[in-house]
Amino acid sequence: MIGYLKGELTHKTPTFVYIEVAGVGYHVNISLNSFSDLEGATQAKVFTHMIVKEDSDTIFGFSTMEERDLFVLLISVKGVGGNTARVILSYMSPKEVKRAIMHDNVAAFKNVKGIGPKTAKQILLDLKDKVTKLADNAVDLEIVGENSHNIRDEAASALQALGFQKTIVEKKIAQVLQSGEPGMELEQIIKEVLKQFS
Repeated sequence: MIGYLKGELTHKTPTFVYIEVAGVGYHVNISLNSFSDLEGATQAKVFTHMIVKEDSDTIFGFSTMEERDLFVLLISVKGVGGNTARVILSYMSPKEVKRAIMHDNVAAFKNVKGIGPKTAKQILLDLKDKVTKLADNAVDLEIVGENSHNIRDEAASALQALGFQKTIVEKKIAQVLQSGEPGMELEQIIKEVLKQFS
């Protein structure tokens, strides 16, 4: 098993990269999270996991060990293959995936293309204990959740101050956070909601 590849990034797309190591170019499938982390890089160390099938050997690569470890856990769940796990890690950051599992957030996974209610519940059932052990500590995850909640509240307050109704604003913010990039800043959230009202 290849633990990681370290070399020159000779080609990069949102779904895969070519990384040249000792004259050999490896085709490595990546998530959008890893693509974002590798943006602008010409050299990289990519942690890998290989899935071997009868008709193909596929290498999946990750910018962090945390993301690679989560990928390995996700593909251990019945109904979650390599590509589906990669899509999950493209929709959510590793911390968001952990938080969703620890807080039994079925909806977070149902929003991912290719994940139905049954598979979403299976992910939570199979991985909750394992993710708890993987997490640096549960407090970190709670803090991330609280920060996200605080930003949501601040955005709602700002928009209400502009004259928008609370219930409508909260619904719009939820939609923006669900469809937007992970870790959106307060200003970004407010701008995106305002676009929906324009």
